Formats: sequence, structure tokens, C-alpha cells
Amino acid sequence: MSAPRLHNFSAGPSTLPLEVLEEARDELVDHHGSGMSLLEMSHRGGPFEAIHEEALGLAMELSGAPADFEPLVIQGGATLQFAMLAANLLAGGGEGAYAVTGVWADKAMQDGARHGRVTAVWDGGAEHYRRAPGPDELAVGPEARYLHITSNETIGGIRYPDWPQVDVPLVADVSSEFMSRPLPWERFDLVYGGVQKNLGPAGMALVFVRRSALADLEPAVASYLRYDVHVAARSLHNTPPVFSIWMLGKVLRWMRARGGLAAMEAAAEARAAMLYAAIDTSDGWYRAPVDPASRSVTNIVFRLPDTALEDRFVAEAQAAGLAGLKGHRSVGGCRASLYNAMPMVGVESLVGFMERFRKANDR
Repeated sequence: MSAPRLHNFSAGPSTLPLEVLEEARDELVDHHGSGMSLLEMSHRGGPFEAIHEEALGLAMELSGAPADFEPLVIQGGATLQFAMLAANLLAGGGEGAYAVTGVWADKAMQDGARHGRVTAVWDGGAEHYRRAPGPDELAVGPEARYLHITSNETIGGIRYPDWPQVDVPLVADVSSEFMSRPLPWERFDLVYGGVQKNLGPAGMALVFVRRSALADLEPAVASYLRYDVHVAARSLHNTPPVFSIWMLGKVLRWMRARGGLAAMEAAAEARAAMLYAAIDTSDGWYRAPVDPASRSVTNIVFRLPDTALEDRFVAEAQAAGLAGLKGHRSVGGCRASLYNAMPMVGVESLVGFMERFRKANDR
């Protein structure tokens, strides 16, 4: 007998669709009667090539990316992309502009600085990263090659309510809201994110790069770190992360069957609205330390009256089948990550637990 399945609110690796997990379980040992697992097969063979092409095709279809973008699957997660994007896009000179909205945006800028000239055009650190910048606060200089944004800060629970409009292309880390809302692709040269939140298991980044952005660039880095090499090889420059690509395709197929990006966005908004309502109607007992205009819909951070209650909340929630609610170690508090595979019943269960916990501890 297996244990009851928990509602997983972890920031990542995160919850995956149960149907996808069950399908993968049933296919894992013997892939479609072949007598082998897909994980044992050559990445140059027909079975994996079909899976690889389907995953890339679904990524283009569901994201809405135009035909002049190339979808890439690259090992290393979003963190490798911090360095890789600067090493490639700044190879021809110029400057990388960064809007620092939290921990991950800052890490992206610090790693980018190792491969080119970068500057912070906005930094919310003095405000404890409570909000995203407004459109009139992003002063991007004439030497900027791109403006890098972290569209949703997983740790701080903030996001851009509207996409910036500036005079240079955008580059975005969209890890924690990948394919949970549409993108204005005409503003972007590169979009990337780790797949371990909305799109599959950890170990890989999905990257969309505009081919023309790579023209005439000669990055002085190893071949694996060059986007043009991955584009030319259709993400098969070396042995790819077979398991992650296999699961990515299954999750994307699951998304398409449920209505695609529009349905994912509507579900994300509904989940977040229910949880924020529970926070906002608690007479301040629960509080969200984020400017309301910049509230994330995928990573909801909240505080209780004191840290002892927060620790008890997390422990009792775990015992009640609600896992992964402890906030990031750098900020404390609580955090509920509501990614695409989180069912509404999970949020309903959390909201019910929050009300019971408050009544039991509000003295």
C-alpha cells in the first residue's frame, strides 16, 4: 500500500500532474514493448528522436513563440543561463542592463558580470524587494544590449504585473511562472527558465532564443555554452538529459489537453485569488509582505504573528498532508507555491487548514 499523496507546495522541485507520473511509471521499465527503458536507449535512435522533437514542438505551440525563435533544452537549470546568456549576448560588446527585484535577479547580474559589462538599472533592495519597478523607473542606457528581468521572484513572491516596454530587447528568467501566462514575444530576444516548477523534473532549462540575436556573435566560451552550437544541433550537441525531456513532453501534452496556456493562466489566477483572500480577510493574522500590485500568483509568501507560530504552522500543515510550506531560509515565513499542476482542491485544503489553525491559536 502506498502512502496517501500529499499536496506539495514546495517551490521546486514541485508537484507534477499525477496522470503524468502514473504514465511515466507504466512506461519506465519497458518503453512501448521495446524490451528496454527509454533511459537505456541511444539518444540518436528513433524512439528518443521522436520524443525530443515532440517536446520541442509542443514547447513552441503552447508558449506561442514565433517561428524566428529556437527552443533549446540545456542541462544546468536557470542558474547556468545566468552566465550563458551574458557570455553569448555580450560577446559583441555593449552592456547588460538588469532590474534587480530579488535574490534571483541579483544572482543573474552577478554571474553575468563575469562575462561582460553589466549595470543595475533598478534595485529594490532598499525596499526589501517588496515590489517590481514601474514602467517609468527603468532607465536603460544607450549601450545596453538587453534588459534582463526576473519575471517572478520565487523567494520574495513578487512579479511584474505588466511586461516592461523599453528601447532594447528583453531577456527574462521566467522559471517560476513558465507557461502560466502569455508573453509579448515581440519584446524579447531570449526567455529561459528551469523546468522543475511548472514543466517537469529538475535538471534542465528550457530556453527560447531569437535566431537573429545570435548573428555575428563569437562567444569565447566552450562549445556547450554557445547558443549557436545548440541551435545548429537542435539541442543534440551532446547526450541530452533524456529523462527531463521525456517528462517535459508528457507535461506539455497534459497542458494541451487541459486547454493550453489560456487555461493555465486562468487556473493560476483562480488559485492565487483564493489564497490571497484567505490572507487578506484574516484581520492581519496572516499578512503578505508584498506590494499588492506586485503580488505573485505562483509563489504566495505570508507571515504569521511570530516565528514560533510559523514553525508550528509548517509542522502541523505537513502532518495534515500539506507539504513544502516553509519559506526560503533567507527570508523566513511561509510560502505556498501554486504551480500549474497544483489542483484547486490543494488550495482549498490549505485555506481550510489556515482558518482552523488561526482559530486554534488566535489568543
